[in-house]
Amino acid sequence: MLALFDLDNTLIDRRGGLDEWARRFVRSRHLPKEAVAVINDQLRERAYPADFVRLRDTFGLSDAPGDLWREYVEDIARSVRCFPRVLEGLEELRRSGWTIGIATNGAGDIQRAKLDATGLAPLFDGVCISGDVGARKPAYSHFAAAARMCGIRLSAGGWMVGDNPRTDIEGGRSAGLRTLWVGNGRPWTYGPREPDIAVRDATEAIAALRHWHTRPHG
Repeated sequence: MLALFDLDNTLIDRRGGLDEWARRFVRSRHLPKEAVAVINDQLRERAYPADFVRLRDTFGLSDAPGDLWREYVEDIARSVRCFPRVLEGLEELRRSGWTIGIATNGAGDIQRAKLDATGLAPLFDGVCISGDVGARKPAYSHFAAAARMCGIRLSAGGWMVGDNPRTDIEGGRSAGLRTLWVGNGRPWTYGPREPDIAVRDATEAIAALRHWHTRPHG
């Protein structure tokens, strides 16, 4: 059985890592403390090289945008952390017979750096990053590419696990996958069509998949 996982704020704490990085960056450039909130706001959803052109101009920095991006890639990878027990849970999921993959939006270099730094990279059968394949969730082609990278046809079915109601849950459902929503403390209020399963965090998501896999079906 196939399970595709979102990365940011599903398996790793990107929000916490971004805030940690922003505080260090502000101190290193001797910017006012208020700059932390500005950076968090601009990079909250995703970060791409073009964002660092805007940040340079916003704060009047002398750094080349490319240098700022490379600094960000290196430093954010050291800042993010897996949520508790995620690594152990994924290892157990694989041992129990699941094929698991990453389906994430973002630039290839930063997403791979996070996977390597957190120790997640070796656990997945395939890694699909929108910046590499030219298709972003919720596009069907992104999910098809993710399944293909895991050696499975999307038509065989499976699960999409993620925290974003539109890109992960609506996108996964439209691609013919069952959906498992990681709420991170939020109730489901995003429309009448609820995910197949809603949980609080990634640990509960992994446990739910294992339970589903072992119970009788049909």
